[in-house]
Amino acid sequence: MSPSTQRIEQVYEQVVSRNPGEHEFHQAVREVFDSLTRVLSRHPEYVEASILERICEPERQIIFRIPWIDDEGTVHINRGFRVQYNSALGPYKGGLRFHPSVLLGTVKFLGFEQIFKNALTGLPIGGGKGGSDFDPKGRSDAEIMRFCQSFMTEAYRHLGDRVDVPAGDIGVGRRAIGYLFGQYKRISNRYEAGVLTGKGITWGGSLVRTEATGYGTVYFTEHMLSTRGSSFDGAKVLVSGSGNVAIYAIEKVTELGGTVVGASDSGGSVYDPDGIDLELLREVKEVRRARISEYADQRPSAQYLDARQVWAVAEKTPVDVALPCATQNELDEHDAATLIASGVKAVAEGANMPTTPEAIRALRESGVLFGPGKAANAGGVATSALEMQQNAIRDSWSFEYTEQRLSEIMENIHTRCADTADEYGIPGDYVAGANIAGFTQVADAMIAQGVI
Repeated sequence: MSPSTQRIEQVYEQVVSRNPGEHEFHQAVREVFDSLTRVLSRHPEYVEASILERICEPERQIIFRIPWIDDEGTVHINRGFRVQYNSALGPYKGGLRFHPSVLLGTVKFLGFEQIFKNALTGLPIGGGKGGSDFDPKGRSDAEIMRFCQSFMTEAYRHLGDRVDVPAGDIGVGRRAIGYLFGQYKRISNRYEAGVLTGKGITWGGSLVRTEATGYGTVYFTEHMLSTRGSSFDGAKVLVSGSGNVAIYAIEKVTELGGTVVGASDSGGSVYDPDGIDLELLREVKEVRRARISEYADQRPSAQYLDARQVWAVAEKTPVDVALPCATQNELDEHDAATLIASGVKAVAEGANMPTTPEAIRALRESGVLFGPGKAANAGGVATSALEMQQNAIRDSWSFEYTEQRLSEIMENIHTRCADTADEYGIPGDYVAGANIAGFTQVADAMIAQGVI
């Protein structure tokens, strides 16, 4: 075992020991560390400055109580989190997730990933993440408003456009961002538009922000495909999920000439050999807020499948591209084998860590192009940073200009990942390229700023 590998294993054991039970966080750290042996051999100054130890420890972890009252007058207590992970490159930046599964380890894994994702954008933003175990499903607008107001009553003291800038994530859309911003404005007595991103267009939001993560994932995948003389034109595509990221990934794939033949939600999946009818899917998910089974009920060409079966569509038809856009660890080794047997050319993560380590290994060993989330889904946070820029200069950009900026950023991220992989002797390895490019940028900034 080389000295670099020995140091990595030693630090990883410390991370597991100091953060017991936080398996998703351990997985995220392991995935980055697996790419760093070459880096530490080439840069002994990172070892001397204990960068590995420091980058795994958040600068600040905030946990707080959120009391709120439902429409029946019952008092509920939820738990809120904000992990301000690393500010070496700029103010903390990362979304808020409202979902019953949210624990401190969930937020730490997301925040750790966010450090490197934000670095890859080339924009001056650090990494953070937050959320609550509150479940907005089935709650009225008034209940969500009261919860958001209670959340912000505690969180506001830790936020600011030069301190920490949250955005939306699972369970936190424009409605919740509006309630959160209103309470921040009320308490702080300042119209600090840049304190939250994902705002409404008429009050400080950015065009393309809603579309950005899905569009960006497709742009990144298109660049990967181009390295092998391929594209989305004529491709058959599977997209997991049917939320914001999935819907706009489907839209952009269709614009580029591809056919999306499968989508899903937490209840089930649909296979539509004629191609997903995007307007019907939007009607079902965004207007009616119904289960995807209703899409199959209304679409004669569609077949409804059980939960987690979207990847099994690859058993029914050859699939060229797979875009997991739902949640963490949704694509496992069995699913990867199904996709490989179907002839898949590329898999890109529209969600955060949706592919298990075993599945990633199988895909890469089979020669499938694999775009990790910290690169492939960075379009959302990139456009959030563009929203911050517009807020700072009191300006609003056109859809066309903002989308052009997004496209350029995703192309630059792809180039950085590819060039870094080449530099370290592992051409075509986007996982290592993304991890190394993001890590070295943050590590150099940490060294420059001293031991803090």
